[in-house]
Amino acid sequence: MRNHSGKVLIAAPVHQVLIDGFTNAGYECVMMENITQAIAPQMMHDCIGVITSTRLQLNKELLDAASQLRWIGRMGSGMEVIDTAYAAEKGIACFSSPEGNSNAVAEHALGMLLSLMKRISRSNEEVKQGIWNREENRGYELEGKTIGIIGFGNTGRAFAKKLQGFDMRILAYDKYNSGNIPPHIVNCKDLAPVYEQADIISFHVPMQKDTENYLDDIFITNMSKGFVLINTSRGIVANSKALWKGLQSGKITGVCLDVWEQEPIGKMDKESLEIFKQIISLPQAIITPHIAGYSHEALYKMSEIILYKILNA
Repeated sequence: MRNHSGKVLIAAPVHQVLIDGFTNAGYECVMMENITQAIAPQMMHDCIGVITSTRLQLNKELLDAASQLRWIGRMGSGMEVIDTAYAAEKGIACFSSPEGNSNAVAEHALGMLLSLMKRISRSNEEVKQGIWNREENRGYELEGKTIGIIGFGNTGRAFAKKLQGFDMRILAYDKYNSGNIPPHIVNCKDLAPVYEQADIISFHVPMQKDTENYLDDIFITNMSKGFVLINTSRGIVANSKALWKGLQSGKITGVCLDVWEQEPIGKMDKESLEIFKQIISLPQAIITPHIAGYSHEALYKMSEIILYKILNA
């Protein structure tokens, strides 16, 4: 990428540091944060680079339309929005910045977990209504609990770091990263210890074939104890029907969800929306609108990381 000239489409929210960096390097930045898939081909036909998040699907058709494209920068992780295999065939370099929002996701997951376990959101809403329930809002401590972290990449590792100060027992399972787990964390070669021991399950996996419906009826049945579920990865990782059944049966004792199978609410089909409404009505459910990795600081970090990777490739 040493030839820093040509048009770059910015099709995602970014920090000014990225725009300034590209401009100073010689690129011409075209800002279209709210671009649609329909107009993307005509906007990208003469671009040598594109910065994206989740708005665009950089599939074969779009990559063919962008005949001059040399690189793609993905804000955050989640390379499922790019046909990376086809991009490689065409000699298009792909970059991501999962390091940039891993701390934000970890803090958000911890915040939701504490809010759920300590009844913070629930009791706060009651107090606003003039209700002062102490016994009903008696919480649980994290100390002494066992958490199973599934996926130990940037976000799983960051979350484990946050949890160390709570004197929790941390189990880590990563199908692709099993040799890179610190010695103070239990390195699980398979899911058996997680099924047997975990009080809390937290998913930090990418969206791919083997993570789709990771949490399903079989996963829930395999869990020895009732457990709290945290999902800040991708909505499709947790099957909503299985999730609802688990909550109804009491096997899942609480949920902290930042993602859903179909997002946003306006794009949910009738069945998914009905399940969603049932779950959000529960006091043991905390759901946020896919904001875990979207802090102000993360936007800066991701922009800076993507800028560095592209300019130094």
